[in-house]
Amino acid sequence: MPHITIRSKDKILGDYQLQKGVSLTIGRREKNNVIIDDMAVSGHHAKIDSVGDGFVVFDLQSKNGSFVNEQLINSHWLKHGDTINVGEHLIVFEYTELEDIPSEERKKLEGTLILDTSQYRSKIRKSNPTRSINNVAGFWDSPPSRKQVKEKKPELPMGPTNIKKELHGTLQYLAGGKGEINLTRKFTTIGKHPASDIVIKGLFMAQTSVTISKLPDGFHLCYVGGISKPKVNKQTIRKSTILSDEDIIAIGSVKMKFLGGTPSIPAASPTN
Repeated sequence: MPHITIRSKDKILGDYQLQKGVSLTIGRREKNNVIIDDMAVSGHHAKIDSVGDGFVVFDLQSKNGSFVNEQLINSHWLKHGDTINVGEHLIVFEYTELEDIPSEERKKLEGTLILDTSQYRSKIRKSNPTRSINNVAGFWDSPPSRKQVKEKKPELPMGPTNIKKELHGTLQYLAGGKGEINLTRKFTTIGKHPASDIVIKGLFMAQTSVTISKLPDGFHLCYVGGISKPKVNKQTIRKSTILSDEDIIAIGSVKMKFLGGTPSIPAASPTN
């Protein structure tokens, strides 16, 4: 499993092991898993989540932002050797053994935040961010490279063979809203930030409270931050969970039903 090393001015301040299914929070406040005593670091600055067989770092709407490899990010799939800048501290993401590195390279899931602080201007000039926090692209689009076993060609036509099954998900309002929301995007944000895909107002609601990621194995709901935590089927969610058809999701004053599945492949037309 991978681990992160915290560095400051060439000094190693700590080493933390990451685990599947467990989130790791980074910030200045004592309730974080990784506490960084730096006034440039927000109380709850960033978070590393386990999603599928990989790990994603999220910026938790910090004042000074988070950088991966000197690029300003909102979210980013971590790879072996990536460096995360939080305030004046450097966090290095590494796998303990080379064989532990996932064979499939994940594409970057990135967004941007607008920074006004002068200490990050040089990094902003290097990163040159141009997209909003919701213009997320390249999210596990590449199919895995696997060995394929050649099968004997069927003697009878079996119908269309070039039809690719695709995940479809819908959120249906039960309370706090009307209508339905189709989860057609790779990454959906929920929170009180005006730019969120689903805006939910409330005193205890975070700017970005929840994300829903469309991955090859299903739709992953992930708690990002805020006092008001999401619930799925009345169970409080503190880490990533895969949604099932007809799950009931409660976030603040909003309640929704998740409807998801794969389309059926049309039956083969009869032949003479």
